[in-house]
Amino acid sequence: MRARSATLTGQELEIMKVVWRLGAATVRDVYERLLERRQIAYTTVMTMMKILEQKGHLKKEAADRAFLYRPARPKGQVIGALVREFLERVFDGSAQPLVVHLVRERRLSERELREIARLVESGRQP
Repeated sequence: MRARSATLTGQELEIMKVVWRLGAATVRDVYERLLERRQIAYTTVMTMMKILEQKGHLKKEAADRAFLYRPARPKGQVIGALVREFLERVFDGSAQPLVVHLVRERRLSERELREIARLVESGRQP
């Protein structure tokens, strides 16, 4: 069996977003939230949450008759790592081509552009 990647897949990220939003969740909690948007098997959610635990993204504890899963790391930390990895893979570590692409493709609203300009001017993070 090959080692699992620490990178989150799209489905894993979707599950993590639910757990971050809820703070703590059982497999059933996550399954029901995902089912509101699309068809998915309960066993798939259970397997994915076990994988996320193995990767170190979730911690579990016994609660009543089910396990309660909590994020092992803050959302900002995980998203930051994903963004850094994306920048490395796609833009050789440079954020400028990403921002240029977003501006040229009109993916940023006027409000977002003003906020980015404000951050650049102040030299601070949000």
